[in-house]
Amino acid sequence: MSVAVETKALTPPDIAARKGRDRIVCLTAYTTPLARLADRHCDVVLVGDSVGMVLHGLPSTLSVTLDMMIMHGKAVRRGLDRALMVVDMPFASYEEGPEQAFRNAARLMAQTGCAAVKLEGGESMAETIRFLTAHGIPVMAHVGLTPQSVNVFGGYKVQGRDGDADRILRDAVAVAEAGAFSVVLEKVTEPLARRITAEVTIPTIGIGASAACDGQILVVDDMLGMFTGFRPKFVKRYAELGSEADAAIAAYAADVRDGRFPATEHVFDDAPKAGDVA
Repeated sequence: MSVAVETKALTPPDIAARKGRDRIVCLTAYTTPLARLADRHCDVVLVGDSVGMVLHGLPSTLSVTLDMMIMHGKAVRRGLDRALMVVDMPFASYEEGPEQAFRNAARLMAQTGCAAVKLEGGESMAETIRFLTAHGIPVMAHVGLTPQSVNVFGGYKVQGRDGDADRILRDAVAVAEAGAFSVVLEKVTEPLARRITAEVTIPTIGIGASAACDGQILVVDDMLGMFTGFRPKFVKRYAELGSEADAAIAAYAADVRDGRFPATEHVFDDAPKAGDVA
């Protein structure tokens, strides 16, 4: 006789407690079916603002709105039982100051059921992170390459070179001291990621930041091969679903044009048969 195992949803303190211990597995998700799959294997599921690029065809994350994040957040929430759900705060939803950030973060949490929010920025966001955490909103921070600031960086460039490592280290220390429960390090050099991971008291989640981090995150559409707009060096493709889908659609189109689909087994007649749906 099998015994059901109780599933307990992970919390921000659970993730913070993994520092220096078990590796933290994170993925993005934007839909219920993919959230269900990720929930079976991941510790953190992030509803990332990358949804604007991979699902909505936007050229960057800058046009993503709070309403878009809420819509996809609701869908992901329906697919999760165990993983910690985090939702990105989109561009211009928190930069004005702590009060604006709190209003929008509270709306995200209330309407999606997420357990935490993520926002980009280091020292400049420390006051906001401190305010949010003091008012009951757990924060995952994000330093290094911050895509919402891509125009300031002049592109998606590797961070931490040319004497810039100390700035990023200060950013990571600042968000940790402000109360963030973890920090994403994006597209930073391996020596810098190792240094930050050793010096901050919260888990580091790498994306293009080497295995020196306490955990890793990728955009699910990238690692499954479904988004083919571009392929960053740090992405490992674990499947090529985009190519497989293209081949499947081509085969379907050929079958329709040649009259092979629908075939007899796909057609209903007057007499009910097994497999019919009432």
